[in-house]
Amino acid sequence: MTPAHGEAADRNADDLTAWNSALRAQFPIVTGHPELAYLDSAATTQKPQVLLDTVQEYLTTSNANAGRGTYPWANRTTSLIEETRERVKAFLDDPDPDTSAVHFVSGTTEGLRRVALDWLTRELRDGDEIVVPFADHEANASPWLEAVESLARQGTRITVQEMPYQASSGDYDTDGLAGLVSPRTRFVAATHVHHVYGGDMNVHRIRRVVGPDAVICLDAAQSVGHLPVSVKELDVDFAVFSGHKALALPGSGAVWSRGVRGTPFAPRGWSGTPNTVGVASLGAALDWLDRAGLERIERWTVGLAARLTEGLRALAPYEVVGCQLSLAEHSPVQQRHGIVTFRHRDVHAVDLGFILFSHGFMVRADGLCQGRAGENRSSVRVSVHAYNTRHEVDRLLEVLAGLT
Repeated sequence: MTPAHGEAADRNADDLTAWNSALRAQFPIVTGHPELAYLDSAATTQKPQVLLDTVQEYLTTSNANAGRGTYPWANRTTSLIEETRERVKAFLDDPDPDTSAVHFVSGTTEGLRRVALDWLTRELRDGDEIVVPFADHEANASPWLEAVESLARQGTRITVQEMPYQASSGDYDTDGLAGLVSPRTRFVAATHVHHVYGGDMNVHRIRRVVGPDAVICLDAAQSVGHLPVSVKELDVDFAVFSGHKALALPGSGAVWSRGVRGTPFAPRGWSGTPNTVGVASLGAALDWLDRAGLERIERWTVGLAARLTEGLRALAPYEVVGCQLSLAEHSPVQQRHGIVTFRHRDVHAVDLGFILFSHGFMVRADGLCQGRAGENRSSVRVSVHAYNTRHEVDRLLEVLAGLT
């Protein structure tokens, strides 16, 4: 990386500082606790005031059930649900919103499980094969095994192939994947941004490898609300995400399905009362994200993560988990998308989490819910969003340096 390039990157970050300050001021829980630094946005994000106002207005002016009444409040709620479905499609850059569908769920875990048990089990036939990423989040591994086990009890045998990974970067190994794909490969589960390594898993390369007919299901929990997501460019068939990781309320999320390969997706069973207030919050969150600018959010959070990795690589007791080539702040290789995970050589991760909180930092410190092929040691994860600052990262590095 040339000095000129590095200086340009610094100026780019400076240009975003005023933008960051204006956004940060919109989060009451952040401004109300200036002594604390919330660095756990990969687990759940904080909520802007406009979203809280939207929820308050909905609950005090038109709260009702959807699709079950003819009076104005019920009609407005029904319209809200349908409008938010279309809002999700537009947010995801849906190439054909007239044929796709959006179903609201409590979050990514439920959404992936619904795809597995309500759709995949009806699509697979004896001898078919699926690809599962066992080094990603457990929620993107166990539902597919549950579906395979369900089919096995009915006498349908499905072969599960493990998604291969590049040892150096942690990205999917598309060359290795090409060696696994066969005419019986029907389904591939993938993750957009890894919840531990913070890397973009280059899902856009998978379609070329698996061909035009295999279904690709995307876990977008760490990308929707953090960077622009285009299901058109990624050429996936399902995109599943949690609203609460994208500034909306807990218990909200969505399954977007293209409906081109295989039968249209529809959850089984009777559809009960939807989480109407969660859907209202999701629509408000997507509006806020559009106004803030996802491209700027991505640039800011990638810059904060790079600032942290640059500092950590200078501290000998710390090991940053994941690609070692991307640790420099101006590294020419792909940077982390707002997620940095690390360990201390002598201090257990859980203990380090308690120590950091004593200094005002709230981080994730445990096994991080990885699948069976992922990291099997506890670690500390720092994850940021638009409301975090460079000062918080620098202060964190000062505290970590004091523990060396």
